[in-house]
Parts: sequence; structure tokens; C-alpha cells
Amino acid sequence: MLKVAIVGCGKIADAHASQILRIKGCEIVAVCDREPLMAQQLFKRFPIKQYFNDLTQMLDVARPDVVHITTPPQSHFDVARTCLDHGCHVYVEKPFTLWEHEARELVSLASDRRLKITAGHDDQFSHVARRMRSLIQAGYLGGNPVHMESYYGYELAVTGYAGALLGDKQHWVRQLPGKLLQNIISHGIARIAEHLKGDSPRVMTYGFTSPLLAKMGEDEIIDELRVIISDEAQTTAYFTFSSQMRPMLHAFRIYGPKNGIVLDQDSETLIKLRGGRYKSYAEKFVPPITMARQNLHNVTTNFKTFLRNDFQMKAGMKCLIKLFYGSIVEGSDDPITGREIVLTARIMEAIFDSLRKVSSAQAFAHSSSQSTVTS
Repeated sequence: MLKVAIVGCGKIADAHASQILRIKGCEIVAVCDREPLMAQQLFKRFPIKQYFNDLTQMLDVARPDVVHITTPPQSHFDVARTCLDHGCHVYVEKPFTLWEHEARELVSLASDRRLKITAGHDDQFSHVARRMRSLIQAGYLGGNPVHMESYYGYELAVTGYAGALLGDKQHWVRQLPGKLLQNIISHGIARIAEHLKGDSPRVMTYGFTSPLLAKMGEDEIIDELRVIISDEAQTTAYFTFSSQMRPMLHAFRIYGPKNGIVLDQDSETLIKLRGGRYKSYAEKFVPPITMARQNLHNVTTNFKTFLRNDFQMKAGMKCLIKLFYGSIVEGSDDPITGREIVLTARIMEAIFDSLRKVSSAQAFAHSSSQSTVTS
């Protein structure tokens, strides 16, 4: 029986506990939060053996095999390192760490100690994402990817988490190096990182505060982001994050030298794009018929998944956890490689560095303009 613990008992911890309990051969032996009431509440909602408010005490007393880290991102590195030092395998919620060098250190430490570590990029393990991966591995693209497009829409409602962020200048998300973006975009970036061949991609970034947020007096939060990425093999990718674009997409497109694939995370649909053209007027009729058949197949596939009672909102998380536990017990391959984890962190840090440089340059230009006027 695999003994599991959860550190950090906020909202996302409920999702982790729910999915862990769907997996055979494991049990939640402890939860921990610096705020005892939070730990106690999670302990009462789920079949959990103990709760703690001290990490080291939990590790020494409960002696878990695996620890899920669901604390705010600022603490991920220190908590994960402590868990690895105690001989635990570690699942770290996104974003994995604040900085690339922290990601590299954790991946290296886990490797040195023969422990497993993974990142909470569960969108990559939804039903539709796994179908896409199988197609790619079977060679449907006709070779290495040529170009990718990753879209991640976000609803900045005035209630809930986003409302609290917009209304609180001291909110913990504002303390992140990449602020809102750092807490959100790793899902979309990880999709791209999985298929890049080089480890030192070029990153070009354009980000800004939307007119809607600007009208609300917001001048710190960037909620519109456009990124161009290219690797050493000249594979290119576009990443789009938007709170204003409609429809609000969570989608991924990947194109190879022969064919392409379009994934829609929201509708759980997968469309194969045929690279060749039909002759004459057949091009106007055959592709729409083929597209209709594929959409009907998507409906059938989703309905069968629903009937199997495996269509939960966090089905991807369950799959990732199950694969991660399997890699621990059976010694199978990591569901997400250390290289992908580090590369995702590297791309994100490059994005935030670029945004900071632009912001500093704009502030300097504004200051210089004021000095010229006043002089």
C-alpha cells in the first residue's frame, strides 16, 4: 500500500484528495497545513488518518512514500526539497517552482536520490490529450512537429479567486515574479515544451494589461500575453493567453510535415487535419464530410467515457497521479520527464524576464519624459 500525504490544504487539495482516493493501492495517511484549522477541515472531509501543522513532524510521524505539494508557489521549492531530503517522492502542483534554477535543482536532487518527482500539468493527461499523444507517437504528423499553437483563455470574473486578486494589492499572486501569468500559464506552456527538440529555445514576448482591467484602475496585472517560441531545430510555436478573447479557448494545434491535429480541451474533441488536398471541387465537399464524421466520433467517444463514469473534470489529474504512482511502484517511465519540467520553467522565466525589461524600459522612458518637461 502506497502511503500518500498532502501538504497545503486549500481548494486544490480537495481535488488531489478526491483523485487519489479513486486510485487502488494507496491511502492518504496525513495532511499538513501551517493553519491547523485548514488541515483539520480537509482531514474531516476525506478518509485521512492524521493531520499536522508542521511539515517535518508530519514526515517523521506519518512517514509517507509520496507527498503532494499544494501550497502557494512561493513555498514549492523549500517544501519539495524537504520532502526529498526525507526520502519521499514528490508531486508538485503548478507552477512547479518560481525559478528555473529551482526546478533544475529539484529534478537533479530527485535523480541523485533515486526518487520520482513530477509537476501538476494534468491537462496533458486528459482523455483527449492522451488520444492526441497516441496519434503523434504513431507517426500521424509525418515527422517532427513543424509548428504549434497553444491557447489558454482565463475568466477574470469579479467574484471568487480573480475578484480577490483584483481587489487585494497584497494578494499572494501579486508577489509571484510573473504574477497572474505565473500561476496560470504553465498548462499551456507545458504542451509546447513536450514537443520541442532543443533545450535552449528563443522566446519573444508581448504582454499588456487589457483595456478592461486598465479602466478598473489595474496597472500591475498583465492579462493579455502573446509569445513566439523557436528551438534549435527551427520548430516554432505561438502561445496566447487572454482574459478577453472570445470564445475563451483552451486549445492546442500541432502541425507536422504531413498532417496536423487540433485539440479542444473544453469540448474534449480531437480533429485530424489532412495535409493533402483533393482535386478540383472535391476539396469543397470531402473535407466538411470528413470533419463531420470526426465530430460525430468525438461525441461517441465522449459518451462512452461518460458511461464508464470516467469523465470527471479532473480526469487528467487522476491519470497523471496513477501514472506517477505506477512509475514509483513498477519503475516505469516518468509521466513527465525532468527535461520537460525544467524546459517549461525556462520558457516561463524567459517570458517574465522579457516583460520586466519592457516594463522597466517604459518606466524609464516615462521618467525621462517627465524630467525633460520639468526642466
